[in-house]
Amino acid sequence: MASVSEMYDVGWEEMRDKLRKWREDNRRNSEQIVEVGEELISEHASKLGDDIWIIYEQVMIAALDCSRDDLALTCLQELRKQFPDSHRVKRLAGMRLEALERYEEANKHYDAILQDDPTNTAARKRKIAILKAQGKSTEAIRELNEYLDQLPLLFISSAAFCLEELMMTNPHNHLYCEQYAEVKYTQGGLENMELSRKYFAQALRLNNRNMRALFGLYMSASHIASSPKVSAKVKKDNIKYAAWAATQINRAYKLAGRGTKETKYSVKAVEEMLESMQITMS
Repeated sequence: MASVSEMYDVGWEEMRDKLRKWREDNRRNSEQIVEVGEELISEHASKLGDDIWIIYEQVMIAALDCSRDDLALTCLQELRKQFPDSHRVKRLAGMRLEALERYEEANKHYDAILQDDPTNTAARKRKIAILKAQGKSTEAIRELNEYLDQLPLLFISSAAFCLEELMMTNPHNHLYCEQYAEVKYTQGGLENMELSRKYFAQALRLNNRNMRALFGLYMSASHIASSPKVSAKVKKDNIKYAAWAATQINRAYKLAGRGTKETKYSVKAVEEMLESMQITMS
């Protein structure tokens, strides 16, 4: 039987680009992916560089759709060699077990992933898919509702973790500090609010023109100052931080707007917020 390259007179670069286009378009044309991908990885793997890993994943998923367990297993074995501890590869292994209707074993894979990373949404979705495949519609609906209820918290927790990793590798990036502070502010609670204020302040140390960080410092300090759980000293300190931030916001608007109508409204809004917190600007 003629190969894909012979049938369509294409080279390996064109086959690689075709797979990439299908990935970008989120196409689930599994038979075509298997046809092109199998030849590409068997004949040209050494030419693909790091693209080979995403191609293995793409071809494996397509192979599962086409009941080609031999090809799926080949791709999975290569991925396991390269990424032995990857949750993504473990999820793929679970998907293969699902295709073989070995649901209990597949669930063990997903449970192991969730034990390491409770925010892993892909593993949660696969567990729901298993219930659906087993005809357990009521349980699947219940799990789906629980998943949807937890989704905002899962995303927030995941975002916090990712930003912590980014700050470790690039501690002088003010945007990472600001974004992490915003995530902690969203999570709420006194401890998170104190972390939020700390990282908004750090973002300002790194870039004193970061207005989002300035507003964040004002809001987080104001929340802490209004908490009945804090001591008098903590309340006093945070009133001072909030007042300082509000003064800087006021000055920034005046400088930027040069006394325009919009600026006056913006300054008035800041003053009203301060008044509601019983904070005065120096």
